[in-house]
Amino acid sequence: STTMNTHPSRTPRQNGFTLVELLIVVIILAIIAAIALPQLSATTSDAKESALMSNLSRMRSAIDLYFQQHGHYPGSVDATGATCPSSGTAGLGDASSAAQQATAFASHLTMFSNAAGQACSTTDTAFKFGPYIKSAATGANGIPANAVTTSRTVTVVSTGDLNMTSTSTTGGWKYDTVTGKLIVDHSSYDHL
Repeated sequence: STTMNTHPSRTPRQNGFTLVELLIVVIILAIIAAIALPQLSATTSDAKESALMSNLSRMRSAIDLYFQQHGHYPGSVDATGATCPSSGTAGLGDASSAAQQATAFASHLTMFSNAAGQACSTTDTAFKFGPYIKSAATGANGIPANAVTTSRTVTVVSTGDLNMTSTSTTGGWKYDTVTGKLIVDHSSYDHL
């Protein structure tokens, strides 16, 4: 006897996701992205601020050591005029203007110097001090960058104002040759 199939023939079910399932997955991914992206942005900002603090601390230490060895702050006297040993290159910058003082500041911190503050690219018994800043991560003037603005510019003042502030949002550093005070030349970070 033959058994008769009483169920009508069914089409095989196709495997796949429904539109509702796909929509739920997209919504979950959007929620995860909304939570994760601000965290990544905050991490980048924290890294920049940490690098800024590190460079600021390193430069302040260099300024303090220079002062201890010379009795004056970098940039406050001429870095030029030296007769350098071994065909070295003399430092640049004098105390005649803020721009020249900024150049002298860089020479004083990145080159060898004698007791008077004249700077040279080479050393001997007379040019035995420094360099105070050594780094492969420095720019043309040898000064580390402000990690927030990436500027290496040093704005020099000679006011003796210990409450120095900045109105810039693009500057590098602001430095007073009278007090040796160095701040971040950015209005949001000049309190550091």
